[in-house]
Amino acid sequence: MPNSSSISEFLLLPLADTRQLQLLHFWLLLGIYLAALLGNGLISTAVACDRCLHTPMYFFLLNLALLDLGCISTTLPKAMANALWDTRAISYAGCAAQLFCFVFFMSAEFSLLTIMSYDRYVAICKPLHYGTLMDSKACATMAAAAWGAGFLSSLLQSASTFSLPLCQGNVVNQFFCEIPQILKLSCSESNLREVVLIIFTISLAFGCFVFMVVSYVQIFIAVLRMPSEQGRHKAFSTCLPHLAVVSLFLITGFFGYLKPPSISSPLLDLTVALLDTDSGASANAL
Repeated sequence: MPNSSSISEFLLLPLADTRQLQLLHFWLLLGIYLAALLGNGLISTAVACDRCLHTPMYFFLLNLALLDLGCISTTLPKAMANALWDTRAISYAGCAAQLFCFVFFMSAEFSLLTIMSYDRYVAICKPLHYGTLMDSKACATMAAAAWGAGFLSSLLQSASTFSLPLCQGNVVNQFFCEIPQILKLSCSESNLREVVLIIFTISLAFGCFVFMVVSYVQIFIAVLRMPSEQGRHKAFSTCLPHLAVVSLFLITGFFGYLKPPSISSPLLDLTVALLDTDSGASANAL
């Protein structure tokens, strides 16, 4: 059985068994990738060029679009190349870099979605203080904190994952490198460092989730108290798209990482991974 020191490459999950289906998957992934590039590129260009969109909500939306571009560019190009050239291989360094970047962009995206829920809370529940609480300096600081949190989380999780001895082969049962699939290749039992890191990560994610839930409870209470139906509709229209993105992000993430092994299958894992990878593209609806 190989160990981590003897592994020079990993074998990713093939998208199909026949050449015709591989090419079909290539064109499907290419369409998804181009649509994500177009949608997020248009958002980034519009927010950057239109001074009317230089507001906190659109500033965070710009950051979300950039994170989504980074996330989908981490996974789909390699999957498309493998399907086009009929190969499964990814180098050890390439796998580590892919895992690091994927965790970085996803963690930063979740942090940014939490910040965006706070932005909506202040806009609706504390409108008179919005200009003070969400000035340009505060927005830049919060966005930098989201990117920094993603980097720190990715650094810790990637280092912890690839420091484990790998002796269960080099076949990754996914079309890109992710932590659960790499951990399946490990031959060591969880040590205290891993347990502490897992608890820390889950605690942070749960804290962000609770913060978003509390924020939206306060938002819905404030909206329902508005006397004007037009005002309620306008408030809901600015919150529901963000809430839909958060729901898709959480559902795919939780189902992908916490689903029981008994219902796991390559097709189901692939579908969830595609939704998880492209969940940020739903930000176009904002």
